[in-house]
Amino acid sequence: MSERSYRHVVRIAETDVSGELKVPWGLAEVKGIGYTLALYLCRVLKIDPGMKTGYLTDEELKRVEEALKNPREYGIPSWMLNRRKDYSTGNDVHLVSSDLIFYVKQDIEREKRIKSYRGIRHSLGLKVRGQRTRTTGRIGGTVGVRKQRR
Repeated sequence: MSERSYRHVVRIAETDVSGELKVPWGLAEVKGIGYTLALYLCRVLKIDPGMKTGYLTDEELKRVEEALKNPREYGIPSWMLNRRKDYSTGNDVHLVSSDLIFYVKQDIEREKRIKSYRGIRHSLGLKVRGQRTRTTGRIGGTVGVRKQRR
């Protein structure tokens, strides 16, 4: 299937992507790939960014997945990767789809286990990144306020 035939649904990195979308927007549908990285991948792999995702050949899809697995070999700068200096290996890697979800959950569990400030906030279900909590993020119904009778 090397010739350009149209497919309505394309499978990229364990994700079904609509064939109607242009290639950068189609790649950005995959969890862990943003529009900027998708455009960079198109330029590095010499794929026309104006083409619809449904017209990608099997070879091009294989090259995209290979570039996502080994981004450093394709010249993708480290600042574009979503996991620089991985906690366990120390390498720069880029995670997509279910791998990204798994590693984020693992990081949160590690924070809880070592009882860091962030871990404590996560375990209590409170805001973690310094947002205000005095007026927002409240759970439950209103207390002490009666509705007006007419």
